[in-house]
Amino acid sequence: MTSPRIPLTFDLAAIGTGLAFADSLDDLTAALRPGGAAGTAVVQAPPGTGKTTLVPPLLANLLAATPGQGQRRVVVTQPRRVAARAAARRLAALDGSRLGDRVGYTVRGERQAGPGTVIEFVTPGILLRRLLDDPGLETAGAVILDEVHERGLETDLLLGMLTEVRQLRGDLTLVAMSATLDAPRFAALIGGALSGEAEDHDGGGPAPVVDCPSALYPLEVEWAPAGVARLDGRGVTRPFLDHVADAAAAAHSKAGEDTDTLVFVPGAREVAHVAARLRGRTGTGTEVLELHGQVSPAEQDRAVSGRSNHALSRIIVSTDLAESSLTVPGVRIVVDSGLTREPRRDASRGMSGLVTVSCSRASADQRAGRAARQGPGRVVRCYDQRAFGAAPAHVTPEIAVADLTAAALVLACWGSPGGTGLALPDAPPQAAMQEAVEVLRELGAVGADGHATALGRTLARVPADPRLARALLDGAGAVGPRTAAEAVALVAGDQRAPGADLTRLLAALRTGKEPASRRWTEDVRRMEAIARKEGAGVVHLAVEAPPGKAEAVGAVVALAFPDRVARRVPGEGPERYLLSSGTRAGLPAGSSLAGHEWLAVAEVSRAEGRDAAGTGAVIRSAAPITIDTAEAAARHLLTDTVEATFGKGRVTARRERRLGAIVLSSTPVRPSAAEGRLAVARALAQEGLGTIGWSTAADALRRRLALLRRELGEPWPDVSEPALLARLGDWLGPELEKLAGGAATGSIDLTDPLRRLLPWPEAAKLAELAPETLEVPSGSRVRINYPDVPDRADGDAAGADSARKDDGGRPVVAVKLQECFGWADTPRLVGGRVPVLFHLLSPARRPLAVTDDLASFWSGPYAQVRSEMRGRYPRHPWPEDPWTAQATARTKSRM
Repeated sequence: MTSPRIPLTFDLAAIGTGLAFADSLDDLTAALRPGGAAGTAVVQAPPGTGKTTLVPPLLANLLAATPGQGQRRVVVTQPRRVAARAAARRLAALDGSRLGDRVGYTVRGERQAGPGTVIEFVTPGILLRRLLDDPGLETAGAVILDEVHERGLETDLLLGMLTEVRQLRGDLTLVAMSATLDAPRFAALIGGALSGEAEDHDGGGPAPVVDCPSALYPLEVEWAPAGVARLDGRGVTRPFLDHVADAAAAAHSKAGEDTDTLVFVPGAREVAHVAARLRGRTGTGTEVLELHGQVSPAEQDRAVSGRSNHALSRIIVSTDLAESSLTVPGVRIVVDSGLTREPRRDASRGMSGLVTVSCSRASADQRAGRAARQGPGRVVRCYDQRAFGAAPAHVTPEIAVADLTAAALVLACWGSPGGTGLALPDAPPQAAMQEAVEVLRELGAVGADGHATALGRTLARVPADPRLARALLDGAGAVGPRTAAEAVALVAGDQRAPGADLTRLLAALRTGKEPASRRWTEDVRRMEAIARKEGAGVVHLAVEAPPGKAEAVGAVVALAFPDRVARRVPGEGPERYLLSSGTRAGLPAGSSLAGHEWLAVAEVSRAEGRDAAGTGAVIRSAAPITIDTAEAAARHLLTDTVEATFGKGRVTARRERRLGAIVLSSTPVRPSAAEGRLAVARALAQEGLGTIGWSTAADALRRRLALLRRELGEPWPDVSEPALLARLGDWLGPELEKLAGGAATGSIDLTDPLRRLLPWPEAAKLAELAPETLEVPSGSRVRINYPDVPDRADGDAAGADSARKDDGGRPVVAVKLQECFGWADTPRLVGGRVPVLFHLLSPARRPLAVTDDLASFWSGPYAQVRSEMRGRYPRHPWPEDPWTAQATARTKSRM
């Protein structure tokens, strides 16, 4: 008996019934078949028009009609697993064929496709790995990249790589589909790969853009801002989530029984909270479903499928899974929190992960459009119009904010290290890419030229971060291929570990009762096979097997992320850990990991609140390890050094063993001379000569020399701080050796060292040009206060200005007025260049006048001073004629 003949074409008329994009099929056909050759195009169509349902079978029909192309399939990427499954299931149903025959899908850990599959829906990661294995993509006649506007990192990479494939394969049809008005940039990108296949669409021009009018019905927009903050330091606030749930319950209760409601919140935790509150508010007449990446495929499919006849009305609480690539039948009401999760990379603290932010205006519009795809709808936005206006216009490209290690490995394997020469929608940030390439070098995944090594190509075949892939191979030798595969699949998955404890999550997945158990088991199977096959050809890091099974997971995690090995910080209060990278992080309250001395941390992210314990970060997933495992996994971070410091007047030293930023041991030791010299030099560079201290005599000499340098220049030395530090060996060498040997700063006087800088024979004139004291008419010798030394070197105007502050940069003599009677000529220093500035004092040594012209003072202002002071100080002389009065330091009775 012969099997029935499978039709080669799809019935587009039947499949496209009621779909708006059916009217655009002729335009797309014309764009793709100018002169009979396959080409490129960009489809720009709003959500709900049917582009995902109609474009793949159209391309399949075109391939079937093209000689030599009939045996090649159409590959369609969807950004999410649930969307790939749903799109395949819907198209197969409309085609009347069994899922997995003519229409199928392949997602991570699940495949419904076979040799006869004509249209295959896949996730971008699946297609990336196929490209690396088969750069010509010989089994595909057409590729459709759906939802390119979401700017996922893997989709961006596919755009660039597939345009290169078309340079080698002009028969490969490439279509990009976008739900927003940014098609021209994608048209220019993929059109640049053409090489003159058609007269009216020659090489270098943009690909044609095929538009489709909106299929939306009338949409009512209601603004329902909460009276509480949406976000705080810990994330989305519970009062706001309660507001979203209450708004959804109220909107749903007003609608008819045939109406379903779709609620958008940013993450799985928020989905669970809102769903739980809705179940308590809506009673038994409404079914509340959850839709996010952590629920089982069956539950996801149930949420996105329409309800059967006589079924309960539904409220679907979802993350952005349902934003653009899925049409959920029956939805007429959308309740939008206005929040989303986006990846962020914190290079300074060695963290990357998802953060909660306001969604873009484009995303908000797409969410709202979900309510008006099949009839008039209503959107309730749980924020105000001001917040909507302040949101970014478009989603942030993932390539701009995410960790790029995995992307860098794909590019290295493709032959475009760092993205060089590849036409990407946005170039990767240079710093982030350099950091990613450096990680790959440490793993041995790329060579000096940036291209992938044999090991790098092996790591690229593992569906996990390259660090986890290397840990899979290394860990197989330490804990066995099966255990290593379990640990890597555990961390690479998207399940949240309860209390951040990966060992608890592992135990739950092993039971087979968790929603993600099936996918995790399939990942383990594939990774174990890779570990057994590839591990033999890899030079393993020597890591001894940990003592207990509970620590096997931690050993693999530590191999993957040695910079996140963490030690408990002793002290009262919430648990805090110090990572080897230097980051401090808290543990979630009540975590079963509390009390463990050592952890291998798989994920850590920014956070505030109780869990962060004042550190600004919280551990999201980790497993316990021993100190031996920590040291073995992060051996390249181990240091054993003597750290000498100069403080509190002398050099001290400690010998420290460190694992990165973690101090393993610290004991006092006697520093060597070299270590002492280094400590003194470091302290002087950071804190200046004040670390040693200026005695009164040393400070006075330095001030005198600074004045001479300012007025006379060479050969008088520059004694500013920078200049002295720059030539320590010329003047302070012996004293530095004493300090390095353990002498206290109290035993060091800088006066004599400064004299080593004096120029000869000019030094003989120091006392004449800049004397220490000045003899006044009373016979007293009064100390001269020289100006401050500039804090900057010669040639710096700011430094010169700092030496000429209140006193104009002149030497000052503070003396009692009576000691200067009869003194007419103001003394001048530095060979007559600099007049002395007198601060004339009262008998109580309070300032009466400031002058550098004594003659003018006696002739003028003195009379006013005399009239004010003689009654206050009657025991001291206040003559009418200061010119002839005897200068004295005594009272009238003792003269």
